[in-house]
Amino acid sequence: MKFNTRTIHGGQHPEETTGAVMPPIFQTSTFAQEAPGKHQGHEYARVTNPTRTAFEDLLASLENADQCASFASGCAAMDAVIKMLRPGDHVVSSNDLYGGTYRLFTEVFQPLGINFTFVNMASVDETAAAITDNTKMLWIETPTNPLLNIVDIPAMVDLSKKHKLISAVDNTFASPYLQQPLELGIDMVVHSATKYLGGHSDLIHGAVCSSNEEIMEKIRFQVKTTGAVPGPMDCYLALRGAKTLAVRMERSCDNAKAIAHHLREHPKVGKVLYPGFEDHPGHNIAKQQMSGFGAMVSFSLKDDSVQKAHDMMSATKVFTLAESLGGVESLISHPSSMTHASIPREERIKAGLSDSLIRLSVGIEDESDLIADLDKALDSI
Repeated sequence: MKFNTRTIHGGQHPEETTGAVMPPIFQTSTFAQEAPGKHQGHEYARVTNPTRTAFEDLLASLENADQCASFASGCAAMDAVIKMLRPGDHVVSSNDLYGGTYRLFTEVFQPLGINFTFVNMASVDETAAAITDNTKMLWIETPTNPLLNIVDIPAMVDLSKKHKLISAVDNTFASPYLQQPLELGIDMVVHSATKYLGGHSDLIHGAVCSSNEEIMEKIRFQVKTTGAVPGPMDCYLALRGAKTLAVRMERSCDNAKAIAHHLREHPKVGKVLYPGFEDHPGHNIAKQQMSGFGAMVSFSLKDDSVQKAHDMMSATKVFTLAESLGGVESLISHPSSMTHASIPREERIKAGLSDSLIRLSVGIEDESDLIADLDKALDSI
């Protein structure tokens, strides 16, 4: 099946007892057994739940993975992945990544003896130079958050194979609609399903997908043992949202392209970050490993004023000033004080994240309304 068909039918079957087309919300904590150890596939809802399984089967299909395990949030999914490691192990990651990821790595796992080095992963040489004898994992974001740098996934696969490392890609920004890292050789994919997969800003959810049996055995051990699992209602909402992923992404990407080009010509706008520009340093790599350039756009004002950036973001009416991304509604945010505030300022500046940077998550509204809203907000400063 083609991708658009799999968003509807991938891993999905009518519910056996009633023929329901959409899986029911199995609001139960436990399941009856015919005899001790003899059950119908589910024992206790922390471990598995039929609604959760339905979502996992769909996402595994979209990522071309053998298995998927879902979690209560994207951070819970990342937590499970890093718990595969042991004290003394080392991870190489991007110096331009989600602030919550940086906080989890440096404030939770680093004190426990797992070490992290943050580099410009758009540079294969810089990434390779950071690998040591203790390195066990490459943690990759591409496109990165919020600078929209592009990491060469096949090059990272080559590095991981050469050094016998686990490779993981946070595929939240691209979604499986635009990018399928497992097909490029990556070992596992992580999602904040809160974002594009859910698509409606009404749930918190995370997931890990892989075709590596050993990896998934360890991930499912975390599901069973630490229990950071989503409830059946969130799984139902994520499943429902993922079924419209293709049509939402098409519209959002079209809108983002128009907005990026418009902002680039605006007299009050300075640098616009968007992988779809031919002069973007990662444009050619993005063309090779993605089917589109995404629905995220970041930019700064020409005079680089933090106060004017704040004023401009507060003046939008169609764009909502809020954290998160990937919903049907367009959002505008200030990474340095919102999504990336947990990263020390000196580290943000070193990575290129200025205090005045503005990030857009472009939704599915009418393109002309979105552009007019940005123009009016820019005119007000």
